Amino acid sequence: MEFSDYVRIVRKGWSFVAGGVAVGLAAGVLALLLLPASWVSTTQVFVSVQGVDQSSAQDIVQGSSAAQQKVTSYLSVATSARVLQPVIDELDLDTTVAELAKRVTATSPANTVIVVISASDDDPAVARSIASAVGSSFTTVVADELELPVGGGPTPVRVETIEPASSPLAPASPRLATTLGLCLLGGLVVGLSGAALRSLLDTKVRGFSDVQQVTDAAVIGAVGYDVTVRSRPLFVHTDPRSPRAEAFRGLRTALQFLDVDTRGRSMVLTSALPAEGKSTTSANLAIALAETGASVVVVDGDLRRPRLAELMGLDGTVGLTDVLIGRAELDDVLQPWGRGRLTVLAAGTTPPNPSELLGSRAMAALVDELSSTFDHVIIDAPPLLPVTDAAVISTMTSGSILVVGAGRATRGQLTQALGLLDRVGSRVLGVVMTMVPTKGADAYGYTTYDSYYGDSPALTVAAASVDGTPGTGRRDVSRAVRSTTGATGPVAP
Repeated sequence: MEFSDYVRIVRKGWSFVAGGVAVGLAAGVLALLLLPASWVSTTQVFVSVQGVDQSSAQDIVQGSSAAQQKVTSYLSVATSARVLQPVIDELDLDTTVAELAKRVTATSPANTVIVVISASDDDPAVARSIASAVGSSFTTVVADELELPVGGGPTPVRVETIEPASSPLAPASPRLATTLGLCLLGGLVVGLSGAALRSLLDTKVRGFSDVQQVTDAAVIGAVGYDVTVRSRPLFVHTDPRSPRAEAFRGLRTALQFLDVDTRGRSMVLTSALPAEGKSTTSANLAIALAETGASVVVVDGDLRRPRLAELMGLDGTVGLTDVLIGRAELDDVLQPWGRGRLTVLAAGTTPPNPSELLGSRAMAALVDELSSTFDHVIIDAPPLLPVTDAAVISTMTSGSILVVGAGRATRGQLTQALGLLDRVGSRVLGVVMTMVPTKGADAYGYTTYDSYYGDSPALTVAAASVDGTPGTGRRDVSRAVRSTTGATGPVAP
């Protein structure tokens, strides 16, 4: 993983990080309020060895070395019962030697003959009394008892208090800065761990990096999420200056540079799962290609749940299935759309055997005929994982474009869909991401085209040059087919 991947994880899981920090801060404040304050008082004693000739430098060094060695042993003496029991008796403490030993510590700075004795208590005055009493008891036990010569005479060890115990001015714990700092650090670690775990468990394809983990196929286009897409699906036509419309023009440019085979520029648009935006992508891509003056036909190859005719405001009761079963001629069911060179072939009657129809020789011949007639052939196919229709059609075209809706399919499902195309020998021309968030870690950056272009009259005229009603130039293909085949029955409006 690169540094940018870690940044992306943090950005996606910012709520976990913020929550962890907030919990850590709350825990720190709670600890400061609930934990009892502990006060620590300290006294220092100096240990020296007597009876050496202080006029000799060598004797001074030996005496200092001997004192340091003794100090190491004296640290355990400070918390022994022989020192602490007199303290309990003197101060009349309601405790035992073992309990008091837990509140008394003795340390010695390196390479010194100083013993630092500390005592803690909930009351600063009591802490001072205990530290002072332990220091006095320690001096008595060491100098007058432990180091007293057996045959009598002066003790060779001298213990003196050099820093008497004093009342502490601030509690030793909990400390404001230390407690809050540790709690905030702990909360941050928990938050980052939660963000990392979320990223590890989240297998949804949400951005370009997720696609790159699955396939080497290039992401040739990305369309941002817009809540108005259901009410205005043909935004290349209805809102040509929008960022999403410009995204399709960028996709159009990318497709024009793809190396296609001799079948012509025919392609299947499909997805791993339903509701990833493949039909909307097919329609808008077709409109964008037709804007260049090229002849384009978009075919609704989803014979199970056709949506293309509805999106484009056309009659979808007759179309592809009627041509495949020989019920109608191709020219009779092709419907022009708008004022450009865009033609639509609707799905037609829903058949009981869509896979067989789409895999038939008639379908292959139809794709070849359309490829020889039009500059671009776009087939809106069903999703790959529920049915095999898209994989079957893809073998008849130049290749497939996989539409991936951000936050819809998982990486495993995307891998499975790509595997289906690979097994049938279909070429993946690229991946188009839809519903890409415009904010956050997986955001797709757009230029504000409205602000860039301004209110250009030329653009306004260009945008209005196409009839604003979808389906302009439509034909009553139902009646055309009925007159050709002799079919009877009501005609859908």
